[in-house]
Amino acid sequence: MNVVFMGTPEIAATCLSALLSSAHTVTAVVTQPDKPAGRNYTLTPPPVKVLAASHGVPVVQPEKIRTPEFEAWLKAQAPDIIVVVAYGKILPKFVLDTPRYGCINLHVSLLPRWRGAAPMQRAIMAGDTETGVTVMYMDEGLDTGDILMTRAFPIAETDTFETVHDRSAALGAELLPQALDLIAAGNAPRQKQSEVGMTYAAKIEKSECEIDFSRPAHEVDCIMRGLTPIPLPFTYLPGGKLLKVVAARRAAGSGAPGTVIELDTEGEGGITVACGEGAVTLTKLRPEGKGTMTAAAFLRGAHLAVGERLGR
Repeated sequence: MNVVFMGTPEIAATCLSALLSSAHTVTAVVTQPDKPAGRNYTLTPPPVKVLAASHGVPVVQPEKIRTPEFEAWLKAQAPDIIVVVAYGKILPKFVLDTPRYGCINLHVSLLPRWRGAAPMQRAIMAGDTETGVTVMYMDEGLDTGDILMTRAFPIAETDTFETVHDRSAALGAELLPQALDLIAAGNAPRQKQSEVGMTYAAKIEKSECEIDFSRPAHEVDCIMRGLTPIPLPFTYLPGGKLLKVVAARRAAGSGAPGTVIELDTEGEGGITVACGEGAVTLTKLRPEGKGTMTAAAFLRGAHLAVGERLGR
């Protein structure tokens, strides 16, 4: 089948790579415009663009897709199907209606749980013990289309957004070519989504990234892992400076929430902080204006004492 691929970030590039190696032909790629990145705000192409260009696949980067120009371009491609992976915009009806076999989307949750923008992060932050990927037929709703196939995997107590992302990308790369094979053969399954168990994965807001030590330690741990490695959870030192937390773990201990109850300078070290129930140990940190360092390295240069409180 002739495929138009729409996507932008690394997970989309992983899936595109699998399609480029499949029996199907990717005739064009639609991705977001280049954006400034890094400290110097260097204009940087999306990962999908870099990969497509390396394989000689034409790439378009429209600022808006709800235009007559994009509609005309898409219809000229005459795609059999459009595959969407983390494109980042809701598709208008003309996009859904253009391909012969419609549009399919890789969504990184077990639908109908966690429809929306941040399904991987929300699953971890909520303490889910399982997540997965869903290949779905797209309709005009928000992740409401019929399900073609799913694959589940467990979320371990040590998993972060990064590890769940990478596992989801690998599974998506495995399932999408299979889904296209089934559609081309005319025997793809189609199951209507249930509304039972539906949850919404809202975009992560900065206010959610500030660590609330008044919550139980297991909740604090889940939230921190769901925000790692981006955008990263944070708190404030007693002097008011920002402190981002790059790695942490649950720990034993008790005290007033936010209170430092133990300092460890051996090995990678640790700053153990009391929560509403239990405690967490912060092991890797990114102090304001500095790079990532171990807790031990941070404590060698910081004036932090047991009994002091983190947060505002």
